[in-house]
This record gives sequence, C-alpha cells and structure tokens, in this order.
Amino acid sequence: MATSSSCSSLKQHFLMFLVVTISSIINSQVNGCFTSIFSFGDSLTDTGNLLEISLSDSTNPPHSAFLPYGRTFFHHPTGRFCDGRLVIDFIAEALGFSFLPPFYGSKSGKWEKFQKGANFAVASATALNSSFLAEQGIHSVSTNISLGVEVNSFKHLLPSLCSSSSNCKELLRNSLIVMGEIGGNDYNHAFMQGKNIENIRQLVPLVVDIISSSINELIELGAMTFLVPGNFPIGCSPSLLTKFHGSERDQYDPLTGCLTWLNRFSQHHNELLRKELENIRSLHPQINIIYVDYYKAAVRFYHSPKQFGFKETLKACCGIGGLYNYDPLIFCGYPQLKQCCNDPSSYISWDGIHYTEAVNKWLAHTVFEELMSTIPSLGSLCPSSTVNKLRILYPMFGV
Repeated sequence: MATSSSCSSLKQHFLMFLVVTISSIINSQVNGCFTSIFSFGDSLTDTGNLLEISLSDSTNPPHSAFLPYGRTFFHHPTGRFCDGRLVIDFIAEALGFSFLPPFYGSKSGKWEKFQKGANFAVASATALNSSFLAEQGIHSVSTNISLGVEVNSFKHLLPSLCSSSSNCKELLRNSLIVMGEIGGNDYNHAFMQGKNIENIRQLVPLVVDIISSSINELIELGAMTFLVPGNFPIGCSPSLLTKFHGSERDQYDPLTGCLTWLNRFSQHHNELLRKELENIRSLHPQINIIYVDYYKAAVRFYHSPKQFGFKETLKACCGIGGLYNYDPLIFCGYPQLKQCCNDPSSYISWDGIHYTEAVNKWLAHTVFEELMSTIPSLGSLCPSSTVNKLRILYPMFGV
C-alpha cells in the first residue's frame, strides 16, 4: 500500500511531467503573438522595393512612383502597385505592426528598422532564376530578382537581427513568414511574350519546387509559421484578357467573361502547390503551413460582384482603351495617364494587372480566416489592442 508521502511524491512528479509536456507543446507553436513578419513575393506584395532599387541605381522609376498610385489611402505614391494598401499591409496592421519596410535600398548598418520585420518582395520578381527564364526566351524588363535572391537577402540580413544561432531560431520561431504570392510573373511574362501554353505548363512544377525549397530553407533556419498564397484567376485579368481578346466564344465563362483556359492554368498551379505543401507538412508536422486559396477568394468577386460592392469586374480603374480599359503601351501612372475612375473601391482591377485596395481588404479577410483556424489561440495570445483591431477590421472572425 502506497504511503501518503510516496503518493505526494508521485503527484509532484506527475505535475512536473505535465508542466514540461505542456511547455514543450506550447514552445513548438507560436509563442504568443508574432514578434515580426518577413515577406517575399512580387508586385502584389511589394511595399516599395522596386522603387528603392530604381532610385539607388539611378534608373527610371517604376510607374508606381507616380500618381494616381497611392491615392486612396496614402494620398501619394509609395511604390505600391495599388491605389492604397496591399494584403500584406492589412496583415501587418491587424497584427499590431507598422507597415513592413522595404529591404532593398537600405544601407548596411542601418537595419534596426527591420527588427520587427522586412519586406523582400519586388515587383516583377519571378520564382525561377532570371537567367533560366531567359534561356526559355522569357524576360522581365523591370528586375532580375527571383525568389532565391530574396531569400538570400533575408539570410544576409538575419545575423544583424540576432546575436547567436539560438537567438535567430527564437526570432524566426515567433515570426510570420509570408511566402508570396510568387510565381505569377513566371507565367504572366511568358503569356504576354507569346509563349506556347504547353511550354508554360512545364514551368509549373519547377516554380512549385522553388517555393518548396525556399520554405524548407527557412524551416532549417528556425521558421515555424508560413502563409503561402496560391495563384489568382488570371483569366479575369484585364491585361491577359486584352492580350487574348478575340478568343473563341466558348473559351469565355458566360457568367463572368473570364477566359476559362487561363483560369484552369491557375488552378493547375494551385493544385501542385497544395500537394507540395502537404508533403512539407508530413515531413515537418510541428510547422504551421497555411495555404491561402486566393483563387477561390477572388473568383467570388466576379461571380457575385454586388455582394462585395463592385460595379466593374473586368475593366481597369486606371487605364485607357479597348474593351477592358487597358493598353499595354500606356501604363497607369506615367504622365500620359494620370486619370483614373472616380471610385476605385467599385472596381476589382486597379491598373489592369493589380487589384484595388478594396479587393486587397477582402483578400485579407481570407488570410485571417485561415490564420485563425490554424492557430485559434492567436486571438487570445495577442495584446488586447491587437485583438480589438482584429475585431474592428475583421468582425466576421469573432475573435
């Protein structure tokens, strides 16, 4: 028969075991609210990198450096390819951060501003290396930066943010990594340059492999939580609709006017990406890999525009000419095209390629739906001010 002292000792050992077990479970997940955000991608996430690169290289600034870019929220151009905020801005804002500063153009030794995060996304960036794409006859006129370059830039920055390997792992364990959207330009450049769709399809597994490799590289460094968006319904883009204007009638969705074969291409990319993310989850079950279905989120706007407050679905707000208000030779923002629609919030497309701020805010809803469902404790672990901001911006979450 056990004595009272032995029972007490067993109880203490059990409590210690329980504490250690719970602690290890908690420590394998996000430790409270995120302490930093690091973002990679292209123009859909670029908060000013391409602009900074052009200024530091004394080259011509991108058209996002001119009004009416930035007119809705910032009231001046910021280098964002939008009339206002991007999805990454809404993510940062709702989690209690300032807008992520662009990394490129910053001088070494003045990197304290990146302590709570940095944005490495560059407009026109591709997933695949630019030299490889050039061998396929696919070129970017804006930048030669690829996802690999962005990740290497992050690795170059990291030692300045933490004093040791263990500190760096701790920093990344509590960081949110936003991986994209990336890869869209690999396809868009190819489509706009007249490449055969079967040849472009051969790029898809290569693009997905680069995204996967980048995620695994960051996991090795200590990253624990990734947001990985898929591709958009590119068959609804005014730029590609203009490029392929005159296609056979049966190639258009009768409900939306989008090109179905281009949208099927996006779905193909997303299917391969989801499968690859499942493989990463199986190899790293302790890692939060959050796939964001941008295709499913965005296609709703075209099927039910009035439900989301949109009046124009396929025309660009800032554009000129043709059925879709888009001319590939006259870009929004340059001196010859500064006018735009009166109400960007009623348009889905801002400039024929990028979404309006109104769309980005709806897409941010989708991001937080996925984030909260994957990490339901996030709302209670974040500071109350952040939780209140989430309630105001995203009341549907009920956090």
